[in-house]
Amino acid sequence: MTGTLGRLARVLPDYAAHVWYGFVGSRVGARREPLQVVQGVVLSEERVLLTVRCDLRGWELPGGHGARGEAPEATLVREVLEETGLDVEVQDLVGEYHRTGFLPHVARVYRCRVRGGALRPSRETPLVRWWDLDALPDTLFPWFRGPLDDALAERPEPVKRSEHQGLGAIWAGLRIDLRMRASGDRAG
Repeated sequence: MTGTLGRLARVLPDYAAHVWYGFVGSRVGARREPLQVVQGVVLSEERVLLTVRCDLRGWELPGGHGARGEAPEATLVREVLEETGLDVEVQDLVGEYHRTGFLPHVARVYRCRVRGGALRPSRETPLVRWWDLDALPDTLFPWFRGPLDDALAERPEPVKRSEHQGLGAIWAGLRIDLRMRASGDRAG
């Protein structure tokens, strides 16, 4: 199936994988430390770079998690290049966001600038786009708004925040995902 029906048909398998990993898989096995991810606030003039992943549809900051022994900054440069085609320079750490509840993890968010490359989607992120800072999409996942605001505030020191991802966050993510799928990824 293709088009809107195909995207909606993928809801159950995509959601089942997210539910399993978010509630169970991230808490069992050899994992003693919380999942570590890096994300980039890539700025250019009065715009920010956002991506949409292929499994949970909604706009977010580019990034991911590193290989064993890979430095966070190197992970971010690699992930942004893989996801967007852009080579970035990591400028500074915006903050650490310790998230509990659904999919517990620590997100290290960095401010970045583009050094080169050409903007293009990837298999993992089929949509990549620059957004004006004063016209961010309604379908930006809410847990990215705080780090984005912190990056724009240009604080002298990185922030440390604790956030609980409870039912409200899950519900907000589901609404955004369904809206994106139903609109053929045109919802903004």
